[in-house]
Amino acid sequence: MSLLPLQLHLTLPPWISEVADTSRRYHTDEERVGLAIELSQRNITLGTGGPFGAAVFDEHGRLIAAAANRVIPQTCSVAHAEMLAYMLAQQRLASFRLNAQGTRYTLATSAQPCCQCYGATVWAGIDELLIGARSEDVEALTEFDEGPLPNDWIGELQRRGIAVRRDILRDRARAVLAEYGAAGQSY
Repeated sequence: MSLLPLQLHLTLPPWISEVADTSRRYHTDEERVGLAIELSQRNITLGTGGPFGAAVFDEHGRLIAAAANRVIPQTCSVAHAEMLAYMLAQQRLASFRLNAQGTRYTLATSAQPCCQCYGATVWAGIDELLIGARSEDVEALTEFDEGPLPNDWIGELQRRGIAVRRDILRDRARAVLAEYGAAGQSY
């Protein structure tokens, strides 16, 4: 009789703690998305995953969780930066819905969430979504398929109380995607 695994173990590269500074406040959208982009850049530079980074912040700009894409190193299709950032924030706050206690939370991401991460965004309990590059940037500069989203995906999030701001440091985010795409790497 074979036993099924009863535990799941995902890891982030140790350099995350060198980039993600929990002692400072990230007050502006640019600072928050800038951290996500820095995570994505470091991830490809060091070869520890794909060109995506994400971070969760509370309403005071305090960093709750930071992550980078780990799909290939972890052999796990859900190990996207946004998914890992949500899971880490939920674990840290001991709440599957981050804003359940009334505190507002923001997810900053280096690129527009794919269909998987979009779905998680609906349920994660965030109040703001800050985006660097657009999905069309991801698909044009890399070989990634972002999957289908509702035609009015921004409106769907806004109707659920999630504000969306995009094109924050878009050129910087696009540069990371272009570097990754030019290297010929893909899933």
